[in-house]
Amino acid sequence: MADSVMKWYVVRAIGGQENKVKTYIETEISRLGLSDFVGQVIVPTEKVIQIRNGKKINRERVYFPGYVMVEANLAGEVPHVIKSVTGVIGFLGETKGGDPVPMRKSEVNRMLGKVDELSVKDENVVIPYSVGETVKVIDGPFNGFDGTIEKVNEEKRKLEVMVKIFGRKTPLELNYMQVEKI
Repeated sequence: MADSVMKWYVVRAIGGQENKVKTYIETEISRLGLSDFVGQVIVPTEKVIQIRNGKKINRERVYFPGYVMVEANLAGEVPHVIKSVTGVIGFLGETKGGDPVPMRKSEVNRMLGKVDELSVKDENVVIPYSVGETVKVIDGPFNGFDGTIEKVNEEKRKLEVMVKIFGRKTPLELNYMQVEKI
């Protein structure tokens, strides 16, 4: 145990099971009493708002699908314990039969900065609408009218919808919550 410095490693996991793998690694490490060798296990996520059926739904989405970050001192059995965890494919960057490659300091700082930034960052809305799509206005003075999307303004989170009123096409600026797909 000459090198007792903790370094960051990237563990490849089965896609969609990153949080399970994180839990399994933490459980296995504590069960075997190796907590001194493993610092943190992180699955970087971002908060996303999706609009479904006219309702906002907050979701957490994995930022790096298929990867789990592990801060560890890979001494003795630790790499084998991590590799043997259900859902773990292996370490990123390891050559066949070789040792796992730790992340560079700059990569670690960028990754950890991204995690902090994502947790604080304004939640970004996934835009479920596209130009040319037909929508129904469900809110405001033009409730019940059908129209076609002419423009999608992501910065303002607005849609420009062309609605036929009294036989004449009229542009309306509406937010995503005021319309629904037909």
